[in-house]
Amino acid sequence: MNHDSTRRTAQRLAAATLAAAFTSIASAATPGSPAPDIAATDALGKAVKLSDFRGKYVVLEWTNPDCPFVQKHYDSKNMQGLQREWGAKDVVWLSVNSTREGHSEYRSGAQMDTWMKAQDGTPQAVLIDGRSTAGRAYAAKTTPHMFVIDPAGNVVYAGAIDDKRSSNPADVKTAKNYVRAALAEATTGKPVSVASTTPYGCSVKY
Repeated sequence: MNHDSTRRTAQRLAAATLAAAFTSIASAATPGSPAPDIAATDALGKAVKLSDFRGKYVVLEWTNPDCPFVQKHYDSKNMQGLQREWGAKDVVWLSVNSTREGHSEYRSGAQMDTWMKAQDGTPQAVLIDGRSTAGRAYAAKTTPHMFVIDPAGNVVYAGAIDDKRSSNPADVKTAKNYVRAALAEATTGKPVSVASTTPYGCSVKY
């Protein structure tokens, strides 16, 4: 292979890599964009698709029981409070564990079901995303990482659960809860004033 041919091959590979990167960015779930449809098996072995809930508001909560930041929001009952508050208003709540199979922090459906019940959590379903397909579709970065989806299937909020970027449960009391604020505005026909924030927590274990 001559020098020109090698250079052209390198240019094609670079272009393909760049195109893939732009495709990945474009497919990520950002406010104002259609929410990627995801399909997974829940902790009870039932097949669940996001599109099953079209016509309702949906919250996606990326979770990992071993993460101190997740523990912050469950030990303080913050997450369970949100699940109950908005579940009573017909908002669907889906908790998603995208820890890959084989990772030391991976938990089976039965294990996640036991954990969620011990936390007294009430999501509509706990999705087991052991191949990380759903996590990658949403470019979920941390646990927790939160998304709010409107009845038309569009993302209206993506990011952190609140503005206290710590693992201390005591901080919940003085935090601005972005998810509650987004739902309060969206469900009353108002634009979401803070539609995107930087998530914080443990990295998703892809």
